[in-house]
Amino acid sequence: MDLRLVIVSGLSGSGKTHALKCFEDLGFFCVDNLPPPLLPVFTDLCVQSSTGIKTVAVGIDIRERDFLRDFLSVSERMKKEGCQAELIFLEAKDEVLIRRFSETRRPHPLAKNRPILEGIQQERDELAGLKQRADRIIDTSNFTTQQLKDVVVQYYVDHGESRKPSISIISFGYKNGIPYEIDLLFDVRFLRNPNSVAELKPLSGEDPAIQEYVFKKTEAEKFIEQVKSFLVFLVPYYEKEGRPYLTIAIGCTGGRHRSVAIARRLYDDLKAARYDVVLRHRDIHRDR
Repeated sequence: MDLRLVIVSGLSGSGKTHALKCFEDLGFFCVDNLPPPLLPVFTDLCVQSSTGIKTVAVGIDIRERDFLRDFLSVSERMKKEGCQAELIFLEAKDEVLIRRFSETRRPHPLAKNRPILEGIQQERDELAGLKQRADRIIDTSNFTTQQLKDVVVQYYVDHGESRKPSISIISFGYKNGIPYEIDLLFDVRFLRNPNSVAELKPLSGEDPAIQEYVFKKTEAEKFIEQVKSFLVFLVPYYEKEGRPYLTIAIGCTGGRHRSVAIARRLYDDLKAARYDVVLRHRDIHRDR
């Protein structure tokens, strides 16, 4: 079966949800709290998917009442059928788990009407057999969320192949507001404005006449070179952190001329350098 399946389990409060988010950032298809009997059906659907799902992470925990019995029998059957699933078991010290539940004010799934410690100890006992079967045990007691992500990246990023983040470039106009959820913002209003030239005003930054006008002055070319040099420096750090994408916004006043021309040139140059890059002009069709 051409599918990499990672099962994330362990003690409540040990970081399973965050670990799944880390896998999601690495490009894994993720599902949390999947009942174990549905695992074979789920993996079959992934294998048959037209979208080509190859890496999957599934969160399974004690919230499912027959969790342990079902999981052990299902995993044995799947292994015989050729599906090699890797089991990660997350745990933490009792005092750390108590503190985490106290900070979040969430009830422990096994201690809704009794002290948290009793629920933690019961869960630890019930999951002892599962822990023994785990391929990898991770103690998150002294981890920050970033450190847990670093561990996931260390074990599950294929360092033998390039994992450059996907770069999304957005041109926009400041008068229409700054785009939401961007990583880098560049203001190109320092460049001379084609909007002040009557014959250029009706055109957009995708038109060769606008591009020629913008890049006729050397500061535009210098700006592009500086941005590319910055990205050459920055992208490897995004790779190291397991970040799947980098969003760059380029803004001018209206979002039709300068930002579009600069975004187009940056897109073409990065594409030629074999980066995974997409381009969107948010305001190019706004009222002139």
